[in-house]
Amino acid sequence: MSSILLRNSTLLARSITRGGPLIPLCRGLATSTDGLPELTKDRYPHVHRGDYAELAECHVRHFTNILGDTRVLTDTTDVQGYNVDWIKNVRGYSRCVLKPRTTEEVSTILAYCNNERLAVCPQGGNTGLVGGSVPVFDEIVLSTALMNQIITLDATSGILVCQAGCVLETLETYLDERDLIMPLDLGAKGSCHIGGNVSTNAGGLRLLRYGNLHGNVLGVEAVKANGDIVDCLNSLKKDNTGYHLKHLFIGSEGTLGVVTKVAIQCPIKPKAVSLAFLALESFDNILETYKRAKNRLGEVLSSCEMADALSMDCVSGNLKVKNPLGEYPFYMLIETSGSNGNHDEEKLNQFLEEVMTDGIVLDGTMTNEPGRMKHIWQLRERIAEGLLHDGYVLKYDISFPIEKFYSIVPEIAARLGDDAKRCCGYGHIGDGNLHLNVSLKEYDAEIMKKIEPFVYEYTSRLKGSISAEHGIGFKKPNYMHYSKSETAIGLMKDIKHMMDPNGILNPYKVLPK
Repeated sequence: MSSILLRNSTLLARSITRGGPLIPLCRGLATSTDGLPELTKDRYPHVHRGDYAELAECHVRHFTNILGDTRVLTDTTDVQGYNVDWIKNVRGYSRCVLKPRTTEEVSTILAYCNNERLAVCPQGGNTGLVGGSVPVFDEIVLSTALMNQIITLDATSGILVCQAGCVLETLETYLDERDLIMPLDLGAKGSCHIGGNVSTNAGGLRLLRYGNLHGNVLGVEAVKANGDIVDCLNSLKKDNTGYHLKHLFIGSEGTLGVVTKVAIQCPIKPKAVSLAFLALESFDNILETYKRAKNRLGEVLSSCEMADALSMDCVSGNLKVKNPLGEYPFYMLIETSGSNGNHDEEKLNQFLEEVMTDGIVLDGTMTNEPGRMKHIWQLRERIAEGLLHDGYVLKYDISFPIEKFYSIVPEIAARLGDDAKRCCGYGHIGDGNLHLNVSLKEYDAEIMKKIEPFVYEYTSRLKGSISAEHGIGFKKPNYMHYSKSETAIGLMKDIKHMMDPNGILNPYKVLPK
């Protein structure tokens, strides 16, 4: 296999031969070693603990009777990692972590917690970015880490059924050996759980090609707050019998029930994958490149990502990952995948030659070598990790009409001036999802006031969404009205009250007071 280097509109190589199967890319998130953040209750004093019971020795004894000594964690050292999100923005003070292995154990635990009025925080891989997966106060953490069994795979239909605690990368590796792939791919794939992905309706790098989880998830099994097991684990592509209850649990972030099993449609693994990494002068050129990519590449276009110079700098500068193109204002990653390598590569070559000849793309490199593709993907996928080295990071996962995709970045940069260490934007240009990031030396409430609610007001004016794929979590409930009407929010509250009348499931998250 070989690479193609693009310079000054010239394709220096044209033929690429395919080798063995594409090596699965490991895109796990690293963990910062900085100190712990202050407690969420202290940083956000306007949030008050609900009228829930406090953990007592009798509760711990009951949980131990259900799970045994080794799956009930109460030691401060053991529990600490479950109380803090990975970007170290929020921290609870739970004194108990429960690690069930089966749906029946989850059911028994929730029924008891509901009767005792003990608040519960469901947690998967704890890779969320809006504080939804960690306690706000002292909620009991219900970890799905041991619910990690693959149950069935229908090789003909490509339908996988598994427990909620399966790590996304583990599923990808399992499927890769059977010529299938997961329909989603995330930077956190080495840590995140499929149940958490479903509960947050995670998007990621393959959404452009395969759509979101509301379409790919065929069924779920979930446990309600009172312990009732809701079996919607359908593995049929067509089932039009009544309300589609699975959708209540996809994206509800553990507030309506705890997802315990998932049935998901898995696509065939592409036989040919190529990746182009491009440099551009302006965002207008990104838009034009994307329009032409859709037109010229059509059915083989599988990912289309962008990043600005400051986003790329935090990877090449903070993490020392080499950028093969040098410094430019903007970058794009365009991936193609299909069944015929020669056909796909010819289309990509013609597309790249066109956009470079027309001066839309300034420079680029193209490859189908797994090692080089992995390196190039790191430049995009490790941006979140690189930003942590700046200090305290504010993350805004927003979507816009594509023509306005990048407009908020210079607005925020001008608004903050020297207050921000870095203000940058990157994301999924193919589905209008921008990741706006502002890094500060440390948390500063006065600077926060310059950003919020402005960022949400701006998004609302442009008919965008305040959460494209990360969810609402703890960070955004009070801003929900910028994206949802009063009647829609009211209906959500009605559903929550019906399914969890005592409000024990993931309190303080998703819904505004």
